[in-house]
Amino acid sequence: MKAKLEDVARLAGVSPTTVSRMMNNRGYVSEATKIKVRSAMEELNYFPNDIARSLFNKRTRLIGLILPTTANPFFGELTFHIENLCAAHDLKVLLCNSLNRIDKEEQYAEMLMRNQVDGIIVGTHNRGMLNYRKSNLAVVAIDRYLSDTIPVVGSDNYEGGRLATQRLIDRGCRRILHFNGPAELETPAQLRRKAFEETMERRGLPHRTYEIEQPLDRDDQLAVIRRAFDEHPDADGVFASNDMIAASVIFEAGRRGLSVPGDLKVIGYDGTGVITSAMPQLTTIRQPIEGIARAAIEVLLREIDGEFDAVDRQITLPVELYEGSTA
Repeated sequence: MKAKLEDVARLAGVSPTTVSRMMNNRGYVSEATKIKVRSAMEELNYFPNDIARSLFNKRTRLIGLILPTTANPFFGELTFHIENLCAAHDLKVLLCNSLNRIDKEEQYAEMLMRNQVDGIIVGTHNRGMLNYRKSNLAVVAIDRYLSDTIPVVGSDNYEGGRLATQRLIDRGCRRILHFNGPAELETPAQLRRKAFEETMERRGLPHRTYEIEQPLDRDDQLAVIRRAFDEHPDADGVFASNDMIAASVIFEAGRRGLSVPGDLKVIGYDGTGVITSAMPQLTTIRQPIEGIARAAIEVLLREIDGEFDAVDRQITLPVELYEGSTA
């Protein structure tokens, strides 16, 4: 049978209260007693009940993380950094892949609340799909607008869009296509599109933006990309809102006999380690993914401790241009 706290106390020759005080670091316990308790725990192969201890301490040390999918290199790398940084704070992460489905997000959010997580980091699109604020739960959004009260952490999307567009113009492109997510999505990433269109307009150049409904689905990406090339066979540049779309653009260009960067110049967005390792030639806008993870955790911990300042409602980190050869 699984050992209980009372079994440890009996073997150590102390009271259950003494064992509880030691495990929760509350009250004085002599070093000699600690040695006896640890010895008894080891002999009985006893592990403390984390849930019971968390209820006693009013903290579970659990953080929920709701993302569309870790199959996307950006979210995969973000998850790595969040989990790694949380471990340094003695926090455990419960990861939820929602695939941007409202029903799954609702189920995951309710599951996380039932497990009494201390807070949730959210990277999904569905604004207002439920009241995250019930139970006074601490919540931080990654590059998403969820409500007027939930802080947002992300990179400088407008500057990233401006850098990408200006790079293509500087390389001689005048007929540039842009691929982005649906315009109705209220996310800071829409600033990439805004920067693209305004930069083109300032130069007196036409702007053509194509929306991809399912950005994580390659078939959907290729269908939109092929339609764009069919409608604009003279396109000489492409700014893709993420590196996966950029990779699909390069694939389709090759299928059509177009050379990159000779006939077509391409620039992506995100600059994850996976993409820059697999496609070091891709010119892209690199987001500070580790910095985003660090800032999100810092804000969440301040929320949990009741020290969050509403002035810090939106945290924006700088981006940089990764010099590849495709643009």
